[in-house]
Amino acid sequence: MVTSLPSLVASLILVTMKIEQVNPNFICKFWPRISHLIERGLKYSAGEYTAEQLKVMLIMGNQSLLIALDDAGEIHGVATVATESYPNAQVAFITCIAGHLISSHDLFDQLKAWARNRGFTVIRGAARESIARLWKQKFNFEQRYIIVEQAV
Repeated sequence: MVTSLPSLVASLILVTMKIEQVNPNFICKFWPRISHLIERGLKYSAGEYTAEQLKVMLIMGNQSLLIALDDAGEIHGVATVATESYPNAQVAFITCIAGHLISSHDLFDQLKAWARNRGFTVIRGAARESIARLWKQKFNFEQRYIIVEQAV
């Protein structure tokens, strides 16, 4: 099979993306474009809340919504971030992530800059083993502890 030069060049062009925080006043406007990604990200959660409950938390400003956009404005990934404040750390805790938000070093650098510019000292998240391995390998995340629970 012979591939034409224009199609080969087109396949090598990388899409550039940027991370932006969505103002809580615009959550409802963006929701139809991102709800499927939120649902996909919450599939691996412990069931603390539904997508609709998370939407309310985002609208109220209890968490932040980040989106990864390409130059045409198409959304490729989302993350929700909660603030955890401790005496020795200000933690940006990723509560939901889906799509291609942390898929490249450039996007991860943008996430770190976003966190740093808001006073966070650490980016943290609960992850299944495969994601923890990927983030450790690709972005030098470290496992700090294992969370366990028992229903009462």
